[in-house]
Amino acid sequence: MWYVQPYNPAFPVRQNNKLIKDIERAVNGEHSAVVCYQKLAQMAQDSAVKKQILEIRQDEIRHFNTFLRFYMSLSGKKPDIKITEPCPDQYRAGLEFALKDEQETVDFYLDIADDAKNQSIKKAFKRAAADEQNHAVWFLYFLTKR
Repeated sequence: MWYVQPYNPAFPVRQNNKLIKDIERAVNGEHSAVVCYQKLAQMAQDSAVKKQILEIRQDEIRHFNTFLRFYMSLSGKKPDIKITEPCPDQYRAGLEFALKDEQETVDFYLDIADDAKNQSIKKAFKRAAADEQNHAVWFLYFLTKR
C-alpha cells in the first residue's frame, strides 16, 4: 500500500500544481487505457492474446487506483475522469495506438518520477513506467505476430 501525506492546504500550492495536473493526466490516461484494452481484448481472435491484453488491463486498473489515491490526497478532491483519446475501432489500428501510447507514457511517468519529491509517488511512477514499457513490448509482439 502506498502512503501519501493527507491534503494540507498550507503546503506550497505552486509546487504541487504541476504534480497534481500531471497525476490527473495520468489518471485519465489509465482510465482511457482500461476502456481501450477491454475493447481490444474483445476484438482479439487468439485466446492467448486476449488473456495477455486483459492482464495488461489489470495493470492499468492498478495504476489508475494508485494514481487516483495520490491525486485525491494531494488535491483534496476527485478528478474529472474522462477518456483522453478514443480507442480505434479496428484491431490492428488499436494495437498500433496502444503501442504508441504505452511508449509515450513511459517517458511521461519517468518525468513525473524525476520531479516528485514524495518517495511513494516517485516509486509508484517508476514502477508504472516499467510496466508500460513491458506492455509496449507485448503490443509490438502482437503487431508482428502475424
